[in-house]
Amino acid sequence: MTTTSDLLTTALHGAHRALGAKLVDFAGWEMPISYAGTLAEHAAVRRAAGLFDIGHMGRIDVRGPGADAFLSSLVTARLDDLRPGSARYALVCSEKGTILDDIFVYRRGTDDWLLIVNGSNRLKIVDWLERRRPRTVATVDRTLETGLIALQGARAAQILGALIGPDLTRTPLHTFADVTWRSIPLLVARTGYTGEWGVEIMAANGAMRALWDAALAEGKAAGLVPVGLGARDTLRLEMGYALYGNDIDDTTTPLEAGLGWAVDLTKAAFVGKDALVAQHQRGVGRKLVGFELREKGVPRHGHPILAGGTPIGGVTSGNLSPTLDKGIGLGYVDAAHSALGTAIDIDIRGKIKSAVVVKPPFYTKRNPSP
Repeated sequence: MTTTSDLLTTALHGAHRALGAKLVDFAGWEMPISYAGTLAEHAAVRRAAGLFDIGHMGRIDVRGPGADAFLSSLVTARLDDLRPGSARYALVCSEKGTILDDIFVYRRGTDDWLLIVNGSNRLKIVDWLERRRPRTVATVDRTLETGLIALQGARAAQILGALIGPDLTRTPLHTFADVTWRSIPLLVARTGYTGEWGVEIMAANGAMRALWDAALAEGKAAGLVPVGLGARDTLRLEMGYALYGNDIDDTTTPLEAGLGWAVDLTKAAFVGKDALVAQHQRGVGRKLVGFELREKGVPRHGHPILAGGTPIGGVTSGNLSPTLDKGIGLGYVDAAHSALGTAIDIDIRGKIKSAVVVKPPFYTKRNPSP
């Protein structure tokens, strides 16, 4: 569905308007940036729980004889050891080894997969798949016919157990299950982007409003609130999670971005492997690092990073951490200045602020998983 401004909308668009959300254009979708305010929503997730509409994320089925081998040839991670009902983070790279998207790969069964891709990259990845797939493999973009929400936070397991069933609260991270709720099929995955315990739930568009309303009603006593994309960004930054379009894009490689753990250079050929093997052998010239300010200040995307007054890189993501009450950020620096503990400076609109290179996550979860 579309609005009068031709922005795509999710099945929950009416719910957001009813809740008084501030709506913005995000990757071609009209999405809630906040409801009660980013700081309050951020704190709610850390202390209680938040409910997010993430229906802008792409959902693509890849099925048919040969789908296993086809998908493995396009992503950096190993897939042959992934059991049905499991999911894995992976990267889709160009022949140059640069990142076209970071995705989650869900294995339903032999030659049966679901991909969750970034909303801004959905059409690019659909085209990438279509141009390379063998005739036996079908790719189906299900984004516009389904919805996706995320229930995340310190009390999310408690709420999920009451809403759908306690068995789901015991599922391991990066696994998923197909369940039925009020006779409605749901895919419930133990994944998220906040650093807290959480799930992401996919269903047909027609079921989303009932699911959303029921979750908010069930979780109200536990402190569950609707959360917009503003707090989703500050939550992911506190964990040091990369954001496509800011920290990674088609000019950066996984090795530069510190995502080498998502690349298996020992697996059979995949798009970009030769370039990444060569870069691994010669070493990278720049690295994505985390940093904390040592004085008051708020770093932002695009601010220069300095060492001894000389530019050595730039901030890709930055903000005042709501939880830690200090400036934190990610940015690329020359490899020579990437070691932990290295003193650097951030040029914040002409004011030089001292900082230090640290290893994310910036925030350590206080609430253990159930």
